[in-house]
Order: sequence, then C-alpha cells, then structure tokens
Amino acid sequence: MTDAALARIEEARASGVRFIQLQFTDIIGSVKAVTIPIHQLAGSVEHGTWFDGSSIEGFTRIAESDQYLVPDMSTFAEIPWQRGSGPRGTARVICDVFTPNGEPFVGDPRHVLRRQVERARRLGYVVHTGPELEFFLFRRDADGAIAPLPHDEAGYFDFSTDLAQEIRQDMVDALEAFGIRVEAAHHEVAQGQHEIDFEYADALRTADNAVTFKFALKAIAQQHGLYATFMPKPIHGINGSGMHTHQSLWSIEHERNAFADPNNPYGLSDVARAYMAGILTHARGMIAVLAPLVNSYKRLVPGYEAPTYLTWGRTNRSALIRVPKVSPGKSVEGTRIEVRCPDPSSNTYLAFAAMIAAGLDGVERGLPLGEPVEESLFEMTPERIAEKGIHELPGTLGEAIDELERDPVIREALGEHVLSHYLDAKRAEWDAYRTQVTQWELDRYLEAF
Repeated sequence: MTDAALARIEEARASGVRFIQLQFTDIIGSVKAVTIPIHQLAGSVEHGTWFDGSSIEGFTRIAESDQYLVPDMSTFAEIPWQRGSGPRGTARVICDVFTPNGEPFVGDPRHVLRRQVERARRLGYVVHTGPELEFFLFRRDADGAIAPLPHDEAGYFDFSTDLAQEIRQDMVDALEAFGIRVEAAHHEVAQGQHEIDFEYADALRTADNAVTFKFALKAIAQQHGLYATFMPKPIHGINGSGMHTHQSLWSIEHERNAFADPNNPYGLSDVARAYMAGILTHARGMIAVLAPLVNSYKRLVPGYEAPTYLTWGRTNRSALIRVPKVSPGKSVEGTRIEVRCPDPSSNTYLAFAAMIAAGLDGVERGLPLGEPVEESLFEMTPERIAEKGIHELPGTLGEAIDELERDPVIREALGEHVLSHYLDAKRAEWDAYRTQVTQWELDRYLEAF
C-alpha cells in the first residue's frame, strides 16, 4: 500500500469515518457494496475483501462464487450525507473485482472498460469522455408510491421558483464533495427534467463519476422528499432523458488532441473522422448496451431531439453524432464529438467500452466517414431519407439484441462472459415485455373486437 493511501486512511479515521462502502457494479449497472469498518480498509487494499459473487447479476455460478474486491484508493471519498461527525461516518471507495487466483474478473464492467482504455493506450491514445446525464425529479403520491407527475412547470434553462433550484445546488455540493468538478446545472426541456454536467476527463474516471452521480443524486432527492429517476422515457409525449457522451482521443506521442485539425471545416482530423465512422458503423450493434431498456426505445423516436438516424452534423440535433463548436477564443484543441444515442439507464462502464471499441475499430481500419447532414431528418420524407441512403437505429430492444449478437467488434469488447449474461438478461426483459397485455391494448381493442 502506498504512503498516500495510508495517509488517506488515517486522515479519514481522524475525521470520524467509521465505515467504508466497497462499491462496484453488476452488469446491468446497479451499484453494489460490501461495508467494512475502517480498521479493515488497509488490509482490504493489501489483500482484498472476499464476497459471494454468485449473488450478483452476471457474475458467477454458485460453484465458483468466491471473489474479492480491491479498493482503488484514487476514488476514496466521504459520503457527504454520512459524514464522520455523526456516529456512523461513512466513506466509499470504488473497487475492482478479482478471481480467487488473483486475475481481474472478466465479468467486472470496470475491467471491461479498462481493457478498451488500455487498447487505446497501446495505439498511442488516451480516451477522454464527458457524459451529460439528464434525469427527472418526481414527487411521491399520497400512498407513497412514485408517480410520474413532474414537480414543476419549468422548461429548458428556466429558473424554477420551487424546490428544483435548491435541490440542484445540494446535488452539486454533494458531487463536489466526491471530487467531481461540476461545470453547470440547469433545468432541461421537459417538465421536471434536469441536467448537471461535470468535467471532461479520462474515460475510466468519468465512468466512475457517472456511477457516483446517479448514486448521489438519488440520495439527495430522497432527502427532499422527491425521487430522481434516470428512466429514459418516464412520460409519454415529452422529451426523454439522454446521456449525450462527448469523446476525443489525446495523442500520447504528440501531446495534443488527436481529433483536432484547424484546416478541416469542422475542425476534425482524419483520426476523428475514422473514429466517427466506427461509431456509425457499429451503432446498431451497440445500441442494446447504450440504450438497454424496453423503455429506451420509447425515447429513440423522431420528434423529441433523440437521434434515430445514423448520420452526423454540427447543428443537426437529430443526427446520432454532433460536432460541437469550439468556444470563441479557445484553441481547436477543444475539438470533440458528441454521441447522442446513449441514455442514463445504461451501465456507463459497458457503454463507454462499446463506444471506444467502435471508434477504435474505425481508426484501426481507416473507415471512411460520409458527408454531414445538416437538415432536420425529422422533416425529411421517407423517400428522401432512403434516397440519401440513411439508416436508422433499431426500433425495439428485441431488434437491438439481435444486432448486438451480429456485431463481432462489440461482442469482443464486452467479452464472452459479460455478453452471454447480458444477452440472457435482456432477452428475459424483452420476452416479459412483449407477452404483457397492457392497458393501452385493453382500451383500444377490448370493446372494438
């Protein structure tokens, strides 16, 4: 154990921290935790903490259940609503999962992302990402159940006069207590919808931050008597929640943004264009990972600023990839792309891994990028779309699962263990949904036929 890690433990003990949550995620993205007293943390860092992996979605069978967690002390932070001044002061640290023989567990989503980050490094790049996670704040109804009723009437960037402004400020305070540098917080387009953006950084760090983001925001909302949901489309007829993900590659050899080219009209280098081509090539194959719920495909429909067409552009928000303008006065080194199809219900580690694998496949193969489409695709006729040769994302989770099975690049990125468990879980979800008889069907058909 490093001196810095030991000093951090002693500092936490002195500040009153008594318990440590050793956190990790299952393949679906749910945060799991094993809690230990702080006097066990040094031993956990040195030797790991054992747990039963057979109880975790997509981990192991009962016959091979033993696994252990190794804390990544760079992620150590006190939980701000359980600070050490109280009798149960608690901190959390994100962990990597290992098998009994000391090898990284191939079913650990953090390991899946780390593999792609290391692949990029072997090619000479550091992957930078910045997700924008949108969410809704809902009240509970008189029975205490979560009701899909927005708690405000505000719109995009409106200043809410009710609890929303105060809650967002408390959320920002909590995120910054975890070491997450927030850039902006604002109301989104739909009623009850919000967004908090945090700092662009390397892919593993921002994936850790996204997991912490969801964990923290749910806790803060609960303290205010509200519920924060990252469900993609909780209300029919209004915008859903996305996780637009900004991405770029940093050249290790040249110490500069490998996506930037001031001589290109969009500021894009050949590397950036090939990376974008890879994203578009594999978009159908990876959408089951980026948009993983039955409900995700209620968001991915024309007319609500969610992309359904495999195109790119700058001003076109109906395109799957947007190239944001670099702020005035800033160098083109700020050039990045924004992939707009992921949603915040995804496991961020797996979503990032899939996008990086797709982009790097484009870079390695030198895939050509088609021309941008700047006109609104939502206003084009089907004939015009077909004439341009524009393809669409799958329309259902069932179609998306089939596409995932057919894409060798995304299959390899996930690895056989995660892929098989993920497909089983998603097929079960799709089968459960498609065999339901919904109230919509009863209202429409029961008396008519």
